Amino acid sequence: MKLSRQFTVFGSAIFCVVVFSLYLMLDHIDHSKNPNGERIQNGQLGILQDKIDHLERLLAENNEIIGNIRDSVINLRETVKDGKMFPEGNMSQGDLELLPPAPALLPIHSEDCQFMLDVYDLLSFDNPDGGVWKQGFDISYQDNEWDNEPLQVFVVPHSHNDPGWLKTFDDYYRDQTQHILNNMVVKLHEDSRRKMIWSEISYFSKWWDNIDEQKRDAVRRLIESGQLEVATGGWVMPDEASTHYFALIDQLVEGHQWLERNLGVKPKTGWAVDPFGHTPTQAYLLRQAGLSNMLIQRVHYSVKKHFASQKTLEFFWRQNWDQDSSSDILCHMMPFYSYDVPHTCGPDPKICCQFDFKRLPGGRISCPWRIPPQAITDNNVQERAQTLLDQYRKKSKLFRTNVLLAPLGDDFRYTEAVEWDQQFDNYQKLFDYMNSHPELHVQAQFGTISDYFEALRKSTGMDPVGINVGQLALPVLSGDFFTYADRDDHYWSGYFTSRPFYKRLDRVLESHLRVAEVLYSLTLANIQKYGQPNDYPAVDNYKLLTEARRNLGLFQHHDAITGTGKDWVVVDYGTRLLHSILNVKRVIVSSAHWLVLKDKQTYFHDPSNPFLQMVKQARMSMVTVYVTTPKVRVLNALGHVVRAQVSAVWNDASHAAADVFQVRSATSVHHITALCVELEHFRQFYQQDAAPVHIENPHLKLSISTATGLLELIHLGMTLKCSNFVLYGTTSNKDKSGAYLFLPDKEATIYSPSQPPVVRVTKGPLFSEVTTTFTHITHTLRLYNIQGVEGQSVEICNTVDIRGETNREIAMRISSDRNSKDRFFTDLNGYQVQPRKTMAKLPLQANFYPMTSMVYLQDSSARLSLLTAQSLGAASLKSGQLEVIMDRRLNQDDNRGLGQGVLDNKITANSFRLLLEKRSSAEETAPYSYPSILSHMSYMYLNHPLISMAVDQRSDNPSLTPYSPLSTSFPCDMHLVNLRAIQSKEEGGGPSEQAALILHRKGFDCGFSNRNTGLLCTTTRGKVKQITRLPTHTHTSLI
Repeated sequence: MKLSRQFTVFGSAIFCVVVFSLYLMLDHIDHSKNPNGERIQNGQLGILQDKIDHLERLLAENNEIIGNIRDSVINLRETVKDGKMFPEGNMSQGDLELLPPAPALLPIHSEDCQFMLDVYDLLSFDNPDGGVWKQGFDISYQDNEWDNEPLQVFVVPHSHNDPGWLKTFDDYYRDQTQHILNNMVVKLHEDSRRKMIWSEISYFSKWWDNIDEQKRDAVRRLIESGQLEVATGGWVMPDEASTHYFALIDQLVEGHQWLERNLGVKPKTGWAVDPFGHTPTQAYLLRQAGLSNMLIQRVHYSVKKHFASQKTLEFFWRQNWDQDSSSDILCHMMPFYSYDVPHTCGPDPKICCQFDFKRLPGGRISCPWRIPPQAITDNNVQERAQTLLDQYRKKSKLFRTNVLLAPLGDDFRYTEAVEWDQQFDNYQKLFDYMNSHPELHVQAQFGTISDYFEALRKSTGMDPVGINVGQLALPVLSGDFFTYADRDDHYWSGYFTSRPFYKRLDRVLESHLRVAEVLYSLTLANIQKYGQPNDYPAVDNYKLLTEARRNLGLFQHHDAITGTGKDWVVVDYGTRLLHSILNVKRVIVSSAHWLVLKDKQTYFHDPSNPFLQMVKQARMSMVTVYVTTPKVRVLNALGHVVRAQVSAVWNDASHAAADVFQVRSATSVHHITALCVELEHFRQFYQQDAAPVHIENPHLKLSISTATGLLELIHLGMTLKCSNFVLYGTTSNKDKSGAYLFLPDKEATIYSPSQPPVVRVTKGPLFSEVTTTFTHITHTLRLYNIQGVEGQSVEICNTVDIRGETNREIAMRISSDRNSKDRFFTDLNGYQVQPRKTMAKLPLQANFYPMTSMVYLQDSSARLSLLTAQSLGAASLKSGQLEVIMDRRLNQDDNRGLGQGVLDNKITANSFRLLLEKRSSAEETAPYSYPSILSHMSYMYLNHPLISMAVDQRSDNPSLTPYSPLSTSFPCDMHLVNLRAIQSKEEGGGPSEQAALILHRKGFDCGFSNRNTGLLCTTTRGKVKQITRLPTHTHTSLI
C-alpha cells in the first residue's frame, strides 16, 4: 500500500508540474510585447478568461501526455510488484542505478524529425567550392548578435591515441602514449584552469600498471576536480561498421569495469572522432551504459553541409524502431573536415592553423597554408584574439545555441612538455583578453566534453542528466551515417572488406570467448554446490579470459578490424587473436571437464594432458570430427547408434586423402553431451556428361551447372536465378583504391578463369555438396538433409586466394527474380537492420554498405537473405541482386595516412548461408525492418557452431554425464549474449561472486511462416521465466 501511495503521489506531482508549466507559458505569452513595443492592455478579468480558455485547450491537447504518464506509472507498479525491476545502466556491488526516465512527449516540430534515408533523397551530393570552407558555404554574422547572450566557448584539449596503426600498440605506448599521460599529470596540476579528456582505456590501464601510488593519487585528484575526464570509457574507440555488438559491449564493459575498479568513475559522454562512419547501435549501447551525450566526426561532407545549413548538427539520436524517446541520446556532429586544430576552431583552416601552437616556427610540423602561428604577447593579443573570435562566431552560426565547442588536439598530441606549455599558455592569454573585454561578449575557457554538454543543456533548458528536453527543442534523427566520404567521390567502402582473414578470425574468437565465459561462470557456480576442488584453475582461467577480452577489445579499434594498419601491425593483432583463441580453448576444456564429470571428486587439472581435447536453445545440428579410417559408427551418450556420414578429406581439387576422413553426424543438443565414434567407405565417381547436377533435401533443390560449377537454380516454390563471381579493378585516376577507399574503374566484369573448373559432387544421407575449384576460388554449395534449422538454407563456403593478382577485388554475386527495385537491407553490427536504397545519383562505390551479419532483399511475396560469418562490404546494384566483396588486393596507398597498399592477402575462407523465405503477410512499410526468426537462428548456427571435444575411451577414465544448466530451452527470440564473470576488487586478479548476465531479445518479422522450420523453441513475447538450474550465484545486469 505504501508503494502504491507513492506512485499515486508521483503521478499527481507530474500532473501538477504539467499544469503549472502550461500556466507559466500562458503568463509569458500574455505579457510579451506587441510589434510596437506596447504591452497588451486588457482588463484583469479578460486576461484571466483568456488564460482559462487557453489552459483548457492545452489541457485537452495534452490528455495523451497524462495518459502516457498514467500508463507508465501502472506499468512501473506492476514491474515492481512482480520483482522484475532491473537497471538499464551499470550495477556493481549490488547497487541499483536507474537511468533517468525519458520525457513522455518531446516538443519537437515534425520537420525536425528525420530519417537519414529521407535526408539522402534531398541531397544532390555535389561538391561545389564553398570558399574558405571548401565543402561548405560562406558564413556571416552581425556584430551585435551576442549583445544579449554572450558566446560561451569551451576549448577541449584532447590527444587521439590509436591503439595500433602505423606502429603496434606496444610501440606507440613506449614511444608516445606513456609520455603524454606522464606530462598530463604534471601539466594539469600546474594550473587548475587547464582541462583534458582521455578516451582509450587500453592505453590508460597499461600506463596505470606502470606508475606508482603517488601518481595514481594525483590522477584521482585531477578527476575529482574535473580537470581530467574519461570520455566513452571503452577499451578502444571502436570501428562502427565491421564490429559485432557482442564485441562492442564486451570492450565497453571491460573499460567501464576497469574505471570503476581503479578510479571509481562512470563516463557520461561519448567521444568518437575517428571511426569511419557511425552506427546507431553504438549510440544505443552508450545510452544503455548510462551515457547521456556523445560526439561524432566522420560523416559524409554533403550530410555535414546540409545539417550545418539547417542548424541540425546537434540532435537527439533515436533508434529506428523507437516509438517514443526512450533510446534518445544527445549527439553533437563536428561540422568540418577533420578533428585536427585547423578544422575545429572555425570554417577557415588557414586561420585555425595559426592557433595550433605546436606549429610555431622552429617546430617539427608547420601549417600547410604557410602562415605560421604567432606566440601571444601583449603587442599582438588584441589582433590575435579578435581573429580567433571571428572564427568562433562563424562556427557558432551553424548551431542553435550560443554555447560553442572547439576541440584542441590531434593524433598523439601533447607528447612533449613543451607542447603543453605552447598550447595552454598561449590560449590562456587569449582567454584572459577575451574575458576581460565585455564589449566582445564572449566567455572562453578550457573545458572537458561533459562541461560543454552541461552548458549546452543548461542553455536549452534541459536538465543536466537529460530528464527534461527543455524549451529550445533540438531535432530528432534516426538512421546511420554510412557510407562515409571525406571528399569528391572518395567513399570509404573498401575497408568494409580489407583483410577479411582477420575479420573472420575476430568472429572465431568472439564465438569461443562467449563459450568460455559461459562455461567458466557455470563452473564457478557449480563448484559452490559441490565444494571447491583443489585443482580447478579459477584464477588462472580468469586471467586467460581477461587477456582474451582485452585482445578482442583491442581488435575492435578503428584501424584494426577495419584492416587499415601497417602489415606488421596487422600481424601483431592477428597473433593476439590466435593466442587468445588457444587460451580460451583451455578454459573451455577445463570447465567442461568439471561440468560433465559424474563424480566431481575425480577432477584433476593437467594442462599438458587435458582430459578433453578439443549451448542455450535446443538445436538439431551437425557435429564434425576427423578419423583415420572410414569404418566408423557413431553412438550417443546412451549407446544408441546415431546417423552419420563419412566423407573424403581432399588434398587438392581431385585427390582425396587416404589416411584422414571426415565424419559428420546430426545430433539434438540442449546440453553438454557425449558422442562416441567407434572404429567399425564411400565411393568416388566421375560424371562425364554435361547435365546439371542436382542436390536436394525436403526443403530445397539446387541445380548446379557442371560446366561452370555455379548455382543455376534453387527451388522452394520460388526460384533463384544464378550465382557467379565478378572482378573489380581500380580507377586510372591519381587517387586509387586502397585499404580505406573503393574506387573501381568501371562496373564489375564476370570472373572467367583461364582453366576450366574442377567440379566435385558428394551425396549422402546427411548432407550433399558440390565443390568447384577455380584458379582463385574454391566454391562449395552444401545442403543438409536433417530436421532442423540447418536444413532450411544453402551453406556457401568460398575459399579465396588472390595473392598473385594486381589491383583486383573479387565479389560473389547472387541474382534472383525478386522485384526488389532499388531497395535492400543490411544489418548494423549484428544488432539491427537498416533499410538501404541504391541511388543512381551516387557512384557505384557509394552504394556499398557494411554487412556484419546479413544482407537481404525482398518483394511482396518472398525475401532472399545472405547471412555471413564475417564482416564484409555488400550492395544490391540491380533489382533482385545481392553482391558481396570477399577480398581485395591493392598495390598502392589511397592517401589516407597508411602509406602502403594491401598486399598481405592470405587464403581466406568466407562462410555464408543463403535463405529464401515465402511471405505469409504483406511487406512492412515502416522505416525499419527485422529478420525472420528462422533468419536469426540460421545466423546463430553459422556463427556459433557446436564445439566438439574428444576423450579417449579408456577403461580407467572417470564416468561422464550430460550437463544442462537450463530446465527448458531459451525462447527463439531470446539470445544469451554473455554470462561474464566480474573481477574481484581484491588483489590477485581473480573472479568475484558476481557475473554479468546479458540477454538480447531479438526483434523479428512476423510476416514469414514458421511452419516446418525445424525450430525447437518458441517465442514468449519477451518474457523470460526462471530457466536456470544454477546454485547460489549473483547475477548483475550491466548493459
